[in-house]
Amino acid sequence: MSAAGPVPAAFAALGEASFVSLTTYRRSGAAVSTPVWVAADGDDLVVLTPSASGKVNRLRHDARVELRPCSRRGAVAPDAPTVAGRAAVEPASVEHVRGLVKAKYGLEYRVFMLVERIIARGEQERLGLRITPA
Repeated sequence: MSAAGPVPAAFAALGEASFVSLTTYRRSGAAVSTPVWVAADGDDLVVLTPSASGKVNRLRHDARVELRPCSRRGAVAPDAPTVAGRAAVEPASVEHVRGLVKAKYGLEYRVFMLVERIIARGEQERLGLRITPA
């Protein structure tokens, strides 16, 4: 149970999804959706993302998010539930979030990070995002 009451079942179920479409909002109000890995952390959801990503910039101005289960490429089923939330950028929690994501995705996470290091010639700085139900 969160501080605001019971966690909605649809929100909690997103912690088990392989990929989630995370929608953030530009200053203009335009929605931008991105497929992300997500892990549960108690009643919250966490995301590990590059610190220079557009979603981090958008969240610094507007904490509203919408989440929907999706495919690896971001395709959302027409009947997929949309869950509203609020996201906070948490630089201090990056190692905790990294551990949760690494535990959930295992080999897939390790391979992705290895490929990123080879292509980008180094590892990108990352931040943790903490998402709570709205």
